[in-house]
Amino acid sequence: MPRSRSHSTLYRLIEAGQLTRRALLVPLVERGLEPGDDALLLTLDARTALTLPTLAEATGIDGEALTGRLSRLEQKGLVVRHALEGEAVAYGLTPQGAEMRDVLGDTWDELEGALLEELSPRRRKAVRKALGRFVELLTLTRD
Repeated sequence: MPRSRSHSTLYRLIEAGQLTRRALLVPLVERGLEPGDDALLLTLDARTALTLPTLAEATGIDGEALTGRLSRLEQKGLVVRHALEGEAVAYGLTPQGAEMRDVLGDTWDELEGALLEELSPRRRKAVRKALGRFVELLTLTRD
C-alpha cells in the first residue's frame, strides 16, 4: 500500500506555507486591510517614494490592480502620493503606514524565528539555500 502523501516533505511545506500565510494575514484583517496589501506596505518606505513601475516589479501586482490598491491605502491614510515631473507620481508611506509596516514586519520576524529556532545558523543557511533552489526549479519549469 502506498504511503500517504500527507507525510511527505512537500505536503508539509505546502501546509506550513498555507498556515504561515494565514498567520501573516491576521494583522491585515484586524485593521480592515486586504490580502496583498502587505506586499505594498512592506515594499514602500516613508523616506523614499517609489513609482508605479518600480512597485509593480517589486510586488508582482499589475498596473490596474496596483493603482486601485494604492488608492484604497491612500484613503485609509497609510500611503501618500507624490507628484513628480510631468504626470508621473510616486508613492510612499505615511507615519501610520510605516507603523503598519512595522507590525507586519514584526509578525514576519516572529514566524521566521519560530520556523528556524531549532536550527543552527549553518542549518538555517542550508534550508534557505535548498528552498531557493526549489523555487528556482519551479520558476524554470513554469517559463
